[in-house]
Amino acid sequence: MTTPQDLFLVSVDVPGERPVEQGDLSLALAGAELIDLLGTRALTLDGERVVPGPVLTTGDRMLDEADAALVREEPYETVEDWLWRRGRGLAAAYHDTLDRAGQLTGERRRWLPRRGGDEARADTPARRHAADRWWSHEPVLAGLAAPLGIGEDRTDRAEYTDDAVLTVLAAVGDAVTELTAVRERRRIEHAAFDNIWRAP
Repeated sequence: MTTPQDLFLVSVDVPGERPVEQGDLSLALAGAELIDLLGTRALTLDGERVVPGPVLTTGDRMLDEADAALVREEPYETVEDWLWRRGRGLAAAYHDTLDRAGQLTGERRRWLPRRGGDEARADTPARRHAADRWWSHEPVLAGLAAPLGIGEDRTDRAEYTDDAVLTVLAAVGDAVTELTAVRERRRIEHAAFDNIWRAP
């Protein structure tokens, strides 16, 4: 199993303070892909720039797609640019991939089940792997989940020893914060617009 798959399943199965937003999860999944590709040496970071290495086959279709999607011309793209570009619709893509592999409940869903609901959870190898990694307090998975509102108090920056991983985690946190601000601004604008029409 990959870090993005584990993160997706944690977002579905682990209770949190609020439902995970699709856009937030997509950004975090794009970050998780970068971290796994760093681990396979498919890329390196030069500061905040994503520098691709040779095209590799990881054995995972989604990671292979991510590797093929890397910008291979200088000046390369930043981690932030990657998150926004690759993250578009990524949560739905992982949902479909895991569903097709029988790692969810087997029931096709339009979107994620609400965490903490009564839906039956399939006891699959992928779910067990994600749960084991989560409850062992694996720091990378915890660091990716924290901006999503899952286990905010579980992260300890002292556990990270890789500057590149820290760069990705920081970029994920910043991107999720930015997207949250955009949603809040739109909510306020819509509320103000509604109030104009309701005014006597």
